[in-house]
Amino acid sequence: MSENVTLPKQQGTSDGATDRGEPLLTVEGLTKHFPIYGGFPFKRQVGAVKAVDGIDLSVHAGESLGLVGESGCGKSTTGRLITRLMEPTGGKITYAGQDITRAGRKQLAPVRSEIQMIFQDPYSSLNPRQTVGTIIKSPMEVNGINPAGGREKRVQELLETVGLNPEHYNRFPHEFSGGQRQRIGVARALALQPKLIVADEPVSALDVSIQAQVVNLLQKVQDELGIAFLFIAHDLAIVRHFSHRVAVMYLGKVVEVADRDSLYNRPRHPYTHALLSAVPEADVDAAKKERIRLSGDVPSPIMPPSGCRFRTRCWKAQDKCATEEPPLVQISGNREGHLTACHFPEEPTTERAEDVILDPALAALEEGKNGSDD
Repeated sequence: MSENVTLPKQQGTSDGATDRGEPLLTVEGLTKHFPIYGGFPFKRQVGAVKAVDGIDLSVHAGESLGLVGESGCGKSTTGRLITRLMEPTGGKITYAGQDITRAGRKQLAPVRSEIQMIFQDPYSSLNPRQTVGTIIKSPMEVNGINPAGGREKRVQELLETVGLNPEHYNRFPHEFSGGQRQRIGVARALALQPKLIVADEPVSALDVSIQAQVVNLLQKVQDELGIAFLFIAHDLAIVRHFSHRVAVMYLGKVVEVADRDSLYNRPRHPYTHALLSAVPEADVDAAKKERIRLSGDVPSPIMPPSGCRFRTRCWKAQDKCATEEPPLVQISGNREGHLTACHFPEEPTTERAEDVILDPALAALEEGKNGSDD
């Protein structure tokens, strides 16, 4: 698929990062805890699911920031908090210098049109009872926008922009394929000319053959309109092609942030190292990289481990990791803007000659397989 995806234009510096200045969006200590109720006969809170537990992020104008991690780490919840589709438990969200963390409906009204979202499932994010024209036109009606030439003409222009036939204005969502429905979702997000789009795994529900087309469409939109993206995904290959910078999440925390070249070529956090080791290499002649097979399951977000949350699966964990939570800071040897939350970071390389197997059961299985091959 990567052969069909064109690289985005490099904005600002040679490493793909945008020119520094005041960020368009800043997130500080963002937290979302979902309460767990129990007891009888009175309902009382007995715990909380710590889906997002104090993260810091920033997105600059025209930049694409990738947000990656395992399923359940809090990526989608972060996207919904930023768009204010969910109320945060704590922290601060600043957009264009304005604190929108606790902003009311009237205060959010002008911001709503500038922050849009593309949802993960194109099948459930479109109203099956409305035509495509109505779906794309509704945001303009809600915000009282009357473009030159009328709303219908603007909808047809948007359909053409995303690669659909303008004559499909009166068709219903069930008449389109998955890839076409996601294009409709992109057109709806563009209807209000936003400055920031949160794309929540926009290609994960699509066939591999269609994914490259949608990614290319988003890149075209960004290049032509200069829209900033928070691109949430678990496919590291797609994120590398689309994003200028990448943030890695684990169990509600951001563990590493860097420009894409620095992160993919010099990962410092062990979890990032493990994620990248699982990315398949298409080039058979490329240098062999280690495969890191993490032991155990991801801990419960209800009772996350003390200190570093990755320590229960980390091969470098020491006593300090259980007692002190590592801050997200720039460590020695990192490029400027490359932040890592680890007491004992990895060496800045991912190339080794042998596989690393961290689970004893897997190691025994591997040895048995090798013995049978002999």
